[in-house]
Amino acid sequence: MTDGAGQGPTPLGGHRPGGVPTAPPARRSFLRRISLSQWILISMVVGIFIGWAYPESARAQHGWAAPDLKIWATLFLRMIKSLIVPLIFGTLVVGIAGHGDDMKRVGKLALRSIIYFEVVTTLALVVGLAVVNIVKPGSGVRLGAPDAAAESALTGTHATFSNVLVHTVPQSFFEAAANNEVLQIVFFAIIFAVALSQVPSGGAKSAMLAFCDGLSQVMFKFTGIVMKFAPIGIGAAIAVTVGTSGMDVLRQLAVLVLSLYAALIIFAVAVLLPVALVFKVPIRRFVAAVKEPWLIAFTTASSEAALPLAMERMEEMGVPRRIVAFVIPTGYSFNLDGTTLYLALASVFVAQAAGVHMTVGTQIVMMLTLMLTSKGVAGVPRAALVILSGALTQFNLPLEGVAILLGVDAFMDMARTSINVLGNCLASAVMARVEGELPAAGTERRAA
Repeated sequence: MTDGAGQGPTPLGGHRPGGVPTAPPARRSFLRRISLSQWILISMVVGIFIGWAYPESARAQHGWAAPDLKIWATLFLRMIKSLIVPLIFGTLVVGIAGHGDDMKRVGKLALRSIIYFEVVTTLALVVGLAVVNIVKPGSGVRLGAPDAAAESALTGTHATFSNVLVHTVPQSFFEAAANNEVLQIVFFAIIFAVALSQVPSGGAKSAMLAFCDGLSQVMFKFTGIVMKFAPIGIGAAIAVTVGTSGMDVLRQLAVLVLSLYAALIIFAVAVLLPVALVFKVPIRRFVAAVKEPWLIAFTTASSEAALPLAMERMEEMGVPRRIVAFVIPTGYSFNLDGTTLYLALASVFVAQAAGVHMTVGTQIVMMLTLMLTSKGVAGVPRAALVILSGALTQFNLPLEGVAILLGVDAFMDMARTSINVLGNCLASAVMARVEGELPAAGTERRAA
C-alpha cells in the first residue's frame, strides 16, 4: 500500500513521503501514556542506581558522573528560580484584586472567612514546625550548605523584628525582582492589588487585571514547560545526593513522607476536629458529605477535581449556596491547610539537610513568608514547589533540596491535597454555623 503521493510506504511501513523513516506509532503512543509523575519516579530510580553505582565519582568533583549530572540539576533549578517572581506577582494581584468586588458584596462573611482561614493555616504551620523539629527528618541528608556570609545573614539579620520589617519593604520593585526577594515582591503585590481594587471599574482596572491574569496564565504554561524537564533535573540531583550521602538518604526521605502523614493526622485530630466540635458542626453528617470529595482529592492529588462534588455535597448537607459559592473557592487561595503544613515541614527539612541551624525567630519569619506567598497560587501546577523555591531563595537555603523533595512529592501531594479539601469543606460549614444558617442535625436544606 502506498500513500497519496505514491512515494513509498505509508507510516505503517515506517516511511514518510520522501523516504524519511518514521518511528512505529505503537512506540510513540506508549511513551505518551507515561505521565510526568511516572517519568519522575523512573528518573528517581535511575538516579539512585547511578549514585549507588558510582559513589566515588559523585563525591569527587571530577570524573564523568558528578559534573555532568550536577549541570543538569543546576539548569532545572535555575529555570525554577526564573519563574518565581512573575508567577507570584501575577497570581497574588489577581487573587486579591479579583476578589475585591465579591468581598464588598458579602461583607461580614468575607471578613470572618479570612480571619478563620488565617487562624487555621497558622495552626497548620505550628503543627508542621513542631513535627519537623522533633523528628528532624533532614538530619541524615547532606546538601551543599550556604557560605558563611549567607548563613550569618540567615541566623542573624532575619531574626530581629526590626530587620524583618525593613527587609520586607522594597526600595525598588525591579531590584527585588532581580534578587528574587520574595517577601518584598509579596509586599509590593499586596499593596498594588489593594490599590487596584480601589480603582473604579472601567478600562484602566480591567486592563491591569487582564494583564496580571494573562501574566499568570502564561507563567502557568511556563511552569508546565519547565516541569517537562523535571525528570532529568531530579534524576541528576538524586544521583549526586545518593553518591554524596549514601543510601541513607532514601531512609530519611521515607521518614519525611511518614512525618508529613503523621503531622496531617495530628492536624486533623487536634485542630479540625476541635473546630468542628466548638462550632457544633454535625460530625457524622459532615463526614458523610465530605468522604467522596476527600477520596477524589487523595487519589487524583487535584483539588480542582474534587471542587464541584465538594460544593454539591456541602449544599446537600445544608450549607447555604451563597456561603458555599464564596467560602470554598476563596479557600482555594487562602485556606490551604495541607499545603501550608507541608511547606513548614519541607522548608525546615532542607535547612536540616544543609546543616543550617535556624532559630525559632527565623523559622517564624520563614513561616510568615510561606503564609503570604501561598495566597493566590492554588491553580499553579506544582504550586508548593514554586512557593518553597521562593522561600528557600529568600533565606539562602540550597535549591537542591527542591529536586530531592520532588522525587517523593507524588506521595506527599495526595495527602496535603486531601487535607486542603477537607479544611475548605469544614470552613464552609463553620461559616454557615456562625451565620446561623446551618440546619439542625437530622435535617437537610438546599439554599436558593
